[in-house]
Amino acid sequence: VQLQASGGGLVQPGGSLRLSCAASGSIFNIDTMGWYRQAPGKRRELVATISSDGSTDYVDSVKGRFTISRDNAKNTVFLQMNNLRPEDTAVYYCYAKQWPMTYWGQGTQVTVSS
Repeated sequence: VQLQASGGGLVQPGGSLRLSCAASGSIFNIDTMGWYRQAPGKRRELVATISSDGSTDYVDSVKGRFTISRDNAKNTVFLQMNNLRPEDTAVYYCYAKQWPMTYWGQGTQVTVSS
């Protein structure tokens, strides 16, 4: 399984970005999909997850600003990020779990700066 992430970029504080991550390859039954992020000098942080039945979870710092969704027919997960803050600056990594493996995308840079 390969994951291809896209949608990062440079945005001003208060702006929005939408990340996408498409899975391809030997896909049988992807369970949880989600996004991590890692800022310079910081540990990788779980940002949002979505299960195969659509249940979602978010880290407290993005609740009310980020929305995770998925298109199961296209094996794609999205992260809509609104009201972005400088502290959201990081490399964002998507992942997908298909038992017994976890697969990772290549990372996409999000920079929030004026």
